[in-house]
Amino acid sequence: MNRTIKQWTLNKRPEAVPTEDCFALAEHDLPDLKDNQVRIKTHFFSVDPGMRSRLNGDSYAAALPLGNVIESAGIGEIVESTSSRYAVGDMVMGGLGWAQGLVHGERGLQKLDPDLFDEQVRMTTAIGILGVPGLTAWFGLHDLGHPKSGETIVISSAAGPVGATTGQLAKSMGLNVVGIAGGEDKCRYVSQLGFDKVIDYKAETDLVEAIKNACPDGVDIYFDNVGGDMLDAAIVNMRIRGRIVVSGQISEYNRPTPVGIRHTTPFITHRLSMAGLVVYDYANRFTDAQAEMAKLIRAGSLVYSEDISQGIEGAPQAFIGLFSGNNHGRRLIQLS
Repeated sequence: MNRTIKQWTLNKRPEAVPTEDCFALAEHDLPDLKDNQVRIKTHFFSVDPGMRSRLNGDSYAAALPLGNVIESAGIGEIVESTSSRYAVGDMVMGGLGWAQGLVHGERGLQKLDPDLFDEQVRMTTAIGILGVPGLTAWFGLHDLGHPKSGETIVISSAAGPVGATTGQLAKSMGLNVVGIAGGEDKCRYVSQLGFDKVIDYKAETDLVEAIKNACPDGVDIYFDNVGGDMLDAAIVNMRIRGRIVVSGQISEYNRPTPVGIRHTTPFITHRLSMAGLVVYDYANRFTDAQAEMAKLIRAGSLVYSEDISQGIEGAPQAFIGLFSGNNHGRRLIQLS
């Protein structure tokens, strides 16, 4: 049985936008199994912009040590087992990393029930719309946004997996939904998802005015995936008692010095609230949220997009491309 796999490790810490030499591809021989372990053959893994902060340690989680495998969510098949929990042939989800395979203990894996998936709800949704991106949208909107029918929500990075899901969920709840995306293709995609209005930030010279024109009565909820100037432009357009949900800060990840928030007066005058989100805080509610979103997918009121690249060799390019916005939907690497 061949136990030699390829894996990407952190070669050096990026100074700004990551470059390919920040990563190293090497072969690795997997060890023999000990008791209560499994060997997994990876089928898919995700590349995530949030991983950027881990490369330097600017995150709620510790910095990834140099030489370690790049971490990510993945789906794989058990090909060898000394565990009573997992049998050969079981499909599992967990932190499999940028690797063709690995040896893993029993904890930290979730067995996937093949009967839950079909042509509408593909197994890859377990690390996509039913995984961290979709759950971030669900809990950020419900628990921090406190949406009410008739309110207006503005969502940055609206063509990304979190933003696209947030917008569709908000629309299903009766909100007026405005998305911000970059370029004609992405804006067209966001419109097709049912957003009421879309702002092409690449075509605008004044984001404050663009948001004001799209939301003449103001913004009740701003769902932030970008940070920086876009967040500042939203703040001055918020209505009284508006809520800002901070899910991501993709514009800040590669800056040596963060821009931060400049417009703070509206927090006083408009009694604004702003809260950050770490989705794992809601882990005990994941199953219920996933079940509800699966119903919406099957009903046709929640659609998703996956951007799948083939082969482990292209993982760094796929990751780096996230910061220039050249992806549509959840970006995955398929290995088999």
